[in-house]
Amino acid sequence: MPLYDYKCNDCNDVFEVTHSIMEDPSISCPSCQSGLVTRLISRNVGIAFKGSGFYVTDKEKKTSSTSSNT
Repeated sequence: MPLYDYKCNDCNDVFEVTHSIMEDPSISCPSCQSGLVTRLISRNVGIAFKGSGFYVTDKEKKTSSTSSNT
């Protein structure tokens, strides 16, 4: 499940909540119990796409053979 960052509009506390993307979140601030919170844009998670595949663990496949069309 994704991790979302929220900021309380009353006490300016920033906190994280894990919930499904399909779930309608009813979030309250853990510090002041206010229901006036705003979802923040999350920080970069540091994913690096390398190689020809979609996953981070995929490596670029180098072929040493030459192809000739006849």
